[in-house]
Amino acid sequence: MNWIKKSSYLVPIAICIIGILSIAYYYFVGSFSKLDTTEYVYIDDDDDLDSVCVKLEPIASAHGISAFKMLSRHSGYIDNIRTGRYAIMPDQSTIKVFRNLKNGHQEPVKLTIPESRTMDRLAGYLSRKLMMDSLAVTILLSDSAFCAQQGYDTATIACLFVPNTYEVYWNISIDNLMKRMQKEHDNFWNMQRTLKAEALKLSKNEVCTLASIIDEETANNAEKPMIAGMYLNRLKADMPLQADPTIKFALKDFALKRIYHNMLQIDSPYNTYKNTGLPPGPIKIASIAGIDAVLNRTAHDYLYMCAKEDFSGTHNFAKTYQEHLKNADKYSKALNERGIK
Repeated sequence: MNWIKKSSYLVPIAICIIGILSIAYYYFVGSFSKLDTTEYVYIDDDDDLDSVCVKLEPIASAHGISAFKMLSRHSGYIDNIRTGRYAIMPDQSTIKVFRNLKNGHQEPVKLTIPESRTMDRLAGYLSRKLMMDSLAVTILLSDSAFCAQQGYDTATIACLFVPNTYEVYWNISIDNLMKRMQKEHDNFWNMQRTLKAEALKLSKNEVCTLASIIDEETANNAEKPMIAGMYLNRLKADMPLQADPTIKFALKDFALKRIYHNMLQIDSPYNTYKNTGLPPGPIKIASIAGIDAVLNRTAHDYLYMCAKEDFSGTHNFAKTYQEHLKNADKYSKALNERGIK
């Protein structure tokens, strides 16, 4: 009889325990997300628990967000919210999502360094892709002391960046990003590329500077080694490069379709019509194709080039100035016929 009486008490207790465990499982171990796709949440350095929950609510189920708030209030998360980009997968439990956010287990982003023409444009891009302030980055990249810490000056800092795709954390600091870029730069400039630059008697920065001009001359990668050979011939002969893209850079007017004679008078170290040699630094972040075009330039005797009159994006090359003038006349006539000013 005593066993029967005890059993009558134990059964309801067991049912209650099972029920509590079922509810706990539903709340904490069950799927946090109400969606069937992986979503990403970006936690900023000014977020608090309320704003974190606002970011989670479009993804979370009702029980998931309730459990997340409960865990947050009883774990110290409120006082130690960690920034980052966090992946929330459809099958992740609430407690897994919570632990990832609490411990800072974030997902990296794929950052593709663009071939930006100016450092403020690069800064704007970085601020859209990472937890960075564009103005703060612009100020740093234009600060001589900061650039010197990286081994460059404000004119050559663009040489540090190799336009490739990298995995980094969304909340990476600018200092750590620069360290990563230096590592990638050193990996890119392997022994083979370094020896080729030395054979041309050019520094790595000079290779990037010339490559940036070639990139702006044409988007046709197949023609870039030809253009590189022409500019290297001019450098060897101590002739001005007379590169129109450097005038656009000096004027800070990248929309120019046509360069007129009066524009060539601008007083700027980037005016390659008035100055011989290379400008102080790149006029954009040089492409890998542009850099390799310089290092693997086509050897020839051409000293002049002019855009083709068919607007194919390629060029007519000439050995003599007289031949070049004929090519220039054809191109000028084509511009006039199209009303391009």
